[in-house]
Amino acid sequence: MQCVPFLIALAVLVLELTPAHFIYTGPFLTAVPALAAVTLGPGGTTAAAALALVISGVTATYNEAWGTLQVYSNFLALSLVSVAGFITSRAMQERRQRELDQVRRIAVAAQDVVLRPVPERLGPLRAASLSLAAGTGAQVGGDLYDAVQTRFGIRMIVGDVRGKGLSAVRAVAVALGAFREAVHYEEDLVEVMNRCSAALRREVAVPGAYGQDVLLEGFVTALITQVPDEPVVQLVNRGHPAPLLLHGGRAAPLTPSLPAPPLGLEDLVSGLPEKPESYSFVAGDRLLLYTDGVIEARNRTGEFFALPAAVEAIGGAAAPEQFLEEIHQALINHTGGELADDVAMILADRFGRAEHVL
Repeated sequence: MQCVPFLIALAVLVLELTPAHFIYTGPFLTAVPALAAVTLGPGGTTAAAALALVISGVTATYNEAWGTLQVYSNFLALSLVSVAGFITSRAMQERRQRELDQVRRIAVAAQDVVLRPVPERLGPLRAASLSLAAGTGAQVGGDLYDAVQTRFGIRMIVGDVRGKGLSAVRAVAVALGAFREAVHYEEDLVEVMNRCSAALRREVAVPGAYGQDVLLEGFVTALITQVPDEPVVQLVNRGHPAPLLLHGGRAAPLTPSLPAPPLGLEDLVSGLPEKPESYSFVAGDRLLLYTDGVIEARNRTGEFFALPAAVEAIGGAAAPEQFLEEIHQALINHTGGELADDVAMILADRFGRAEHVL
């Protein structure tokens, strides 16, 4: 539809420069900016109007029609329609933007009801969280995160529902609801993940519960961690980007030894992890959990965001909130100010026993 005004202008030019120039094309040319106002924005309308005026001048010169009342009437009509088309297009653009902003605010409010900032202090951890919405579109994504203090240790989750919109938000609510319940009575961390998977399978099985944007992709990546009193962190990773551990100034991914499929794709493999994997997590270390919107952020040349380098550059001196804000600024600088996908992050600092007591 967007190319129709320009095709009409081209057709008029061809008619006027051929023996068929006896056909009166004025009304067709006047329709060019009018159609552009409906299908294009103010910029496209201006370009279409300018093209129509140029073609009108070229054809008048070619047909030696300057000085006739018809030519000046065509120019006047074309100018009036162009101005009216530009004003209409500008008004339509502003109205669509207001509607888009309103829908976006409602969608983000629905997401904020489900997600909540993590507490600043959780047992042996100092923590912070950050959630960023993509800069385009009215649909929110399916990023999820939470951190809960339990009798088994500090348990955290970060995940990403494939798809966008309110259907994804509903899936986020289901996964987080299952996590928040299971973490308090399931000692086995793998079983906590299985509870989340089972809840999602039950929800997706409800007829009409989810739109095709979720059903077509049909899975959720998730990472659940547990930080007990011992200087370790235990992980269960189901297809999610590996968290980064900042130790001694170096950021290293805690990659699972056996890759596991995302939630919802269990039937595609013969075996799943039976126990969590443990890694050293001592006082002074930082653990960063994040969604793929961070590492898949691209700059104008198509380069991915180098998260490990950014983490190492910030280091361990900044407070958790400041650390995440600096990551945020680095992302904005890398992408030129606009994220293509939603982002969620949790940062957890491990401090010593004496500070823990205080």
